[in-house]
Amino acid sequence: MTLQEPQAKPANPRFSSGPCAKPPTWSTDALKDARLGRSHRAAEGKARLKRAIDLTREVLAVPDTHRIGIVPASDTGAVEMAMWTMLGERPVEMVAWESFGEGWVTDAVKQLRLDARVHRADYGKIVDMASLDYDRDVVFTWNGTTSGVRVPSGDVIPADRKGLTICDATSAAFAQELPWDRLDVTTFSWQKVMGGEAAHGVLVLGPRAVERLESYVPDRPLPKIFRLTSKGKLIEGIFQGETINTPSMLCVEDWIVALEWGKSVGGLEGLIARADANAKAVWDFCDARPWVANLAEDAGTRSNTSVCLRFTDPRIADGAAFAKAVAKRLEQAGAAWDVGAYRDAPPGLRVWCGATVELADVQAMLPWLDWAFHAEIEKVAQAA
Repeated sequence: MTLQEPQAKPANPRFSSGPCAKPPTWSTDALKDARLGRSHRAAEGKARLKRAIDLTREVLAVPDTHRIGIVPASDTGAVEMAMWTMLGERPVEMVAWESFGEGWVTDAVKQLRLDARVHRADYGKIVDMASLDYDRDVVFTWNGTTSGVRVPSGDVIPADRKGLTICDATSAAFAQELPWDRLDVTTFSWQKVMGGEAAHGVLVLGPRAVERLESYVPDRPLPKIFRLTSKGKLIEGIFQGETINTPSMLCVEDWIVALEWGKSVGGLEGLIARADANAKAVWDFCDARPWVANLAEDAGTRSNTSVCLRFTDPRIADGAAFAKAVAKRLEQAGAAWDVGAYRDAPPGLRVWCGATVELADVQAMLPWLDWAFHAEIEKVAQAA
């Protein structure tokens, strides 16, 4: 069946999973007051960095018990900082169900050489979080950006745990509820749900993480950009806007703009609702068609940000080639950019549905996906 090319296109065809779409009201004019050419250590620079931290706390609803710091090297830098400074005091449970979790496993096992027990699940599934030993430290991703699955809740994490929970929440923060009382370390980057610019990470420390930092000295050398303590005490300035290295004040201003937009749409509740509505539009589309399915096998673990899809038509012999052809057709039509699956993930598509994406754009894109699939499957049928 050949479908006619749809008429309407998304006003914004940006569905990349990172860097993600800017807030819909964004323009370069919003950055005109950026403290460019000014020192981040000057009073004005530090004030903007503190404003970015305070707004992060407000929009993300982080309790006052937790400290928030802006750190280098995006989410990766924030996770590495936590692992290198805090792990080793006790055995660790390493959890992986997608490529980034696997990266943390590599660091723990091959680089830090920790006493680690590794728990894995295939793409589209998650590890049984209730089966973990929380008297060990636990390192896990909340939302699998490359696999489209998420932890449904933090209820299974014991309140009386003896180990730390270190959570990579980079594609969950601002789109999913995070149980701050069960997360000792939480990390994310600016370029995900809120559409900020790259290279800056955020490190959120609960009281138990601070206690670990001040009581445990790892037996490994720590690069300067990882050091969170001095003379056995937390460097509090990091969590007041005194960054370890030089941040981009243009990116800081951009982050503030994104957070102000987040407040304008209802804060965390409004941001979650936007992501939920976007994801539901894609889920409903898949449920109504026999040739495409959500990569997440359990509906309760489906991500509402990085929605990963797989093609199920039995006529498709080369899934990777077919998925690339569909993604290329969508891109050439100007209907959806950057929707190919992650390179290490199963063949398919990945549609970012985070809060900065407009529901109308998702709804306008889906008929193009229908069209692209049928155009490519007709080529398969003709070649058979």
